[in-house]
Amino acid sequence: MGDWQSHFIQTNGIRIHCHRTGGDKPALVLLHGITDNGLCWTRAARALENDYDILMVDARGHGLSDKPEDGYTAADYAADFAGLIEGLGLGPVLVMGHSLGAVNAAALIANHPHLVRGAVLEDPPWRDANDPQNQATPEEAKAWMDGWRASLIAKQQLSAEEIIADGRAQSPTWHDDEFPSWAQAQLQVYPGVLGKSQFPAWTEVVPQLSCPTLLVTGDKSRGAIVTQELAAKVCAANPNISHAHIANTGHSIRREGFEQYVAAVRAFLTELHK
Repeated sequence: MGDWQSHFIQTNGIRIHCHRTGGDKPALVLLHGITDNGLCWTRAARALENDYDILMVDARGHGLSDKPEDGYTAADYAADFAGLIEGLGLGPVLVMGHSLGAVNAAALIANHPHLVRGAVLEDPPWRDANDPQNQATPEEAKAWMDGWRASLIAKQQLSAEEIIADGRAQSPTWHDDEFPSWAQAQLQVYPGVLGKSQFPAWTEVVPQLSCPTLLVTGDKSRGAIVTQELAAKVCAANPNISHAHIANTGHSIRREGFEQYVAAVRAFLTELHK
């Protein structure tokens, strides 16, 4: 991590932690996905830190941030991040989020629009309610989440080395640099976030995205959530939103198509400075 800084900010009733690259540059806040932590952005941060003051935030329940039993709505997460941004004297900032982090970035824009001037949303868990594949019953959804939580609890009985070995087997296309922080994140996360995290449907939040926003999607056939059909609907619903599709990637787009992802992000962020 070189000379990256570590910060704790007391906000919204808890302590939030982040790593920061620093420097007199535009601030870019990175929000990770569920069960990840801020340092899961390490490879992307290294690619972008020459141009941005990057903050890799541990969301509540993750990393080194506090892990309360409750308070896992998108509005709760957004309030945490707003307090962090204000506590560090920043804003308006650029925000980039993956999965749950993308949902939380959208909530931050919707609830605290004065703090964000541009955003990148990497495969948020937005689904088309009319898609027959998204018609799971509440009981089926709960059973799936309970199984994921049990799997996480079992994983936390393993060593970091064992988790890394399993990760390499499950995700052979990831760069080796991704695994150490990912494994540490699995050991740090509060299992209760699986089942307690709540977020609104895309139809509720998309109209509230008041700043330039890039939606980055992968291929549904490889595990991405946002389909190309839904991406078109999202862009049609709000002229502030543009779309970049990274082919041959799944849900973890930046991990599976790193160079293309960074290029798309650079082009979007550079355009904001013109």
